[in-house]
Amino acid sequence: MRFTKMHGIGNDYVYISTFDQKVPADPAELAVAVSDRHFGIGGDGLILIMPSDRADARMRIFNADGSEGEMCGNGVRCVAKYLYDHGLARQQRVTVETGRGVLALELEVEGGKARRVRVDMGAPILKADRIPTRLPGNPPIGVPIEVGGLELKLTAVSVGNPHAVIYVPDIATFALESLGPRIEHHPAFPRRVNVHIVEALGPSEVRMRTWERGSGMTLACGTGACAVCVAGVLTGRTERKLLAHLPGGDLELSWPDDHSSVFMTGPAEEVFSGEWPD
Repeated sequence: MRFTKMHGIGNDYVYISTFDQKVPADPAELAVAVSDRHFGIGGDGLILIMPSDRADARMRIFNADGSEGEMCGNGVRCVAKYLYDHGLARQQRVTVETGRGVLALELEVEGGKARRVRVDMGAPILKADRIPTRLPGNPPIGVPIEVGGLELKLTAVSVGNPHAVIYVPDIATFALESLGPRIEHHPAFPRRVNVHIVEALGPSEVRMRTWERGSGMTLACGTGACAVCVAGVLTGRTERKLLAHLPGGDLELSWPDDHSSVFMTGPAEEVFSGEWPD
């Protein structure tokens, strides 16, 4: 089975196009195998690029533990790049069907290759039962929960998948490796949750780290950065245009008004291609 390894600011996935080969018999099992960084290809998960009758392509994402996710912001940018660079859609505006719905993406092309992608991520989901979370509020803003003997204040947002945003004075000293999995599996989140700790550097700039649902510590999370942009406005900490510094690189976010889409711009890169034995 032919695959392509791609990443968006270090958030790396193994991509398989089913435009010219069969859909894997068990994508969840395959995701676990290929994601292993010692015995597989290595990655945060598996993404299938599939034909769609609603868009230029359909994307399905499987986390490193085999669970299927609704959406991946860094992943969808890479899908758009793949479509353009591999000749499946040669226009500079492409559409991708996701668990979030059909998203529109604008490509910045240089030297015949897509280098950066701007994604219309759709309007954030702020009702608690749709995020989903059992925390009070629509959306829950700064709600305290106890985790590992600490009281943490969470703001919950969905950008097609659930996110918990926690503001801290210094992201370097927060024990995300140990607290992240506890928050991910907290009873307040019936479908688990992506966890982000955020340090506000100013009204238009943040630094953040991520514990990703089903994948653990990752270098970046595109939907998470979008959620941080929304959470910053809701909590009054940051403005509607935001530069987010993630361990793997930077993303530009904007949420023009309460009823608009969130927009995310960032790079997408192809690393290598190969064949995985059936």
